[in-house]
Amino acid sequence: MIQMKLSKIYNFREMNSYQFVAVTGLVMTVVAHIILALIGKRVENFEALYLCWTVFFALGTIANYRSKPEDHDHHHHH
Repeated sequence: MIQMKLSKIYNFREMNSYQFVAVTGLVMTVVAHIILALIGKRVENFEALYLCWTVFFALGTIANYRSKPEDHDHHHHH
């Protein structure tokens, strides 16, 4: 049974670099979206960026859960 530490999803100090990049990208995308809305510009398929960042974050989260040898989990990979 894998212990799910939810803090790895929302705590910046426990995120890995993939999650951090994804969160940063997501924030930048939201900011860009607001700016585009304010200046009245429309970018084709801009919403696809949200999906990309979400998938990127999900993959980063999976990698984060799999790569913590110091967590004293009960399954050891050799």
